[in-house]
Order: sequence, then structure tokens, then C-alpha cells
Amino acid sequence: MTVGPRCLIVQPVHADGLDRLRDAGIEPVLCPEASTGAVARLLPGCVAAVTRDFGFSAACFAAADGLRVLAVHGAGHDAVDKAAATRAGVLVCNAPGHNARSVSELALGLALAAARLVPAADRDERAGKRGFRERHRSAELGGKTALIVGWGATGAGLGRMLHAALGMRVLVFSPRAADTGGFPRVATLEEGLAQADLVSLHTPMRDETRGMIGHAALARVKPGVLLVNTARAGLVDEAALAEAVADGRVAAAGLDVYSHEAPRGPLAATDRVIFTPHLGGATDEALRRMAAASAAIVIEALAGGTPATALNAPVGVYAAPAAAGG
Repeated sequence: MTVGPRCLIVQPVHADGLDRLRDAGIEPVLCPEASTGAVARLLPGCVAAVTRDFGFSAACFAAADGLRVLAVHGAGHDAVDKAAATRAGVLVCNAPGHNARSVSELALGLALAAARLVPAADRDERAGKRGFRERHRSAELGGKTALIVGWGATGAGLGRMLHAALGMRVLVFSPRAADTGGFPRVATLEEGLAQADLVSLHTPMRDETRGMIGHAALARVKPGVLLVNTARAGLVDEAALAEAVADGRVAAAGLDVYSHEAPRGPLAATDRVIFTPHLGGATDEALRRMAAASAAIVIEALAGGTPATALNAPVGVYAAPAAAGG
């Protein structure tokens, strides 16, 4: 039986993406679990791969015998060892922007849920525990000030939503953003923290952003601030945040990204921290778009092109291999 070039699908993606690969003559190989062992077992013979938050380690690249392109299903690529990819001659591309609307909407939902302590109120009602309104204070967001840290597609989307729907004053801290759509910038993070009633993080993980919300930053926040993080766990020093929530400097936090231990650690000791299981881009609409974009990356690269979202130096022109007998 004749088979086309193979593409390893490390984690499940929307069926539309698989159909696009098949229509292009590329055979998807579905990984039964996202583990280095499973990837190493199935990767030989594959010329392409698609990964989500599992990433792709140096050990995975070492297991490849003909891999040419790795597509990251979404924007985040911290978990991909791009230096190992370049050494192995593998082009790495991501698919930014396709889940932006979904992440922005979740950030808005977390901001509202944190302001009104919605999950804690729900738990108390289910448990028959009365007096929630008397024990807890909540606040409106309307007319207050939001600081958006990182003015990419998700941050800009949230900023526009907050301004249009709630009449919030929106400040932007994003040194790399060329245009903030008319919203005022702050020169430093500290300047924005001192004014913000809501801080929402949307910046990539870089050396300069790792731990940016730590003891020093939290010492400068406006008392009673709300914090939302739908970007990267490492942007927040979780121990410092736990202290700030405990002493009231942070009224509540909504976290879609966090360390593995956080839901059982100090941050979990209070009803004023909300955890969601990395739901930002997990809508059907976003999953469909990201799968289609990932498939398009694979198809373009194997046809000899270099996709516009290449993350490492181009390592050559990729021609689709001839179909092999099986």
C-alpha cells in the first residue's frame, strides 16, 4: 500500500486540521499520549510533527530520523527546544493569533469572576453555607482602571472589550508594541501598577518578564487590585502573590496558568484565587482555527516554503518526500 509523508500529532487537534493534512496527501500519526517515550517510539519515519503545550524537547528531536518541520499549535513555544531543533535541521513555526479572541474572552470572564468572587459564592451555595455576602466584599469594574501588560492580539482584544463594555480606562505596558490603538502607555510597569484596579498579563515569557509580578511589583500595586494571568505561569512569583492576597494588597486573582503545585499550595488556601485548567484557547472555534493553521504550516514547509511564523533560522528548502511503499 502506498502511503504519503507522515506527520506526528503529539496531542489531539481538531479534526479539521487532520482532514487538511489528509487532503494534502500527508498521513497524520496520532500519539496515544503526550510523553517523550511515545514521541520517540512514533517519530521515526515522520517528516513533520504538530505539538501543543507538551512542546518538543531535545530528546524528542534526537529520536527523529527525518523530521523537517515542527508546527506549534498556538502561539506559545517556550516548551520547544529551538536550539536542538536548529541543530537537528528542523524548522519550528508557531500559529499565533488564532486563539486570541478566546483567550481575551476568558481573561474578561476571570476579571469579572474575581471581582465578584463567583466561584467561591457558588461553592458556598452548593454547600448550604449562608452569609457569603456579609463575609466577603466585591467590586464593580465599570469606570475603573485596567493595566494590560503585553499589547499583542490577546491583550489588545481584552483592552478593547474592557473599554467598550465596561467603560474602563485602559493603560498599556508593552515596550515592544508599535501601536496601542489610541490607549495610553505607561513608561514602566511600576507606573501602571500604582494606578490599576485590574492588571491582566498577556506578555510572552522572556528573561526580562520572568517573575515580573513578584515581591517588588506587588509592593507597588494599588491596594485591592485584581490580577488576571492567561499568559505564562512564570510571569508571576506565586509565593509573593500568596502573601499579597493574604494581606489584601491583591483582592483576588484569576489564573489560567500556574505551576503544577499551585492548586494545592498556599494560593489554594483562599477563596480569592480562581484556577482554570488552561482554558484560554480551548474553545471549539479556536481549536478549529489553530488546527487548520498548524496543518497549513506543515503543508507549506513540506512543499518547499518557509512559513511566515518560522521561529528559528531557515534550515533549507523542504520538498515533500516521495511516497513510500508500505
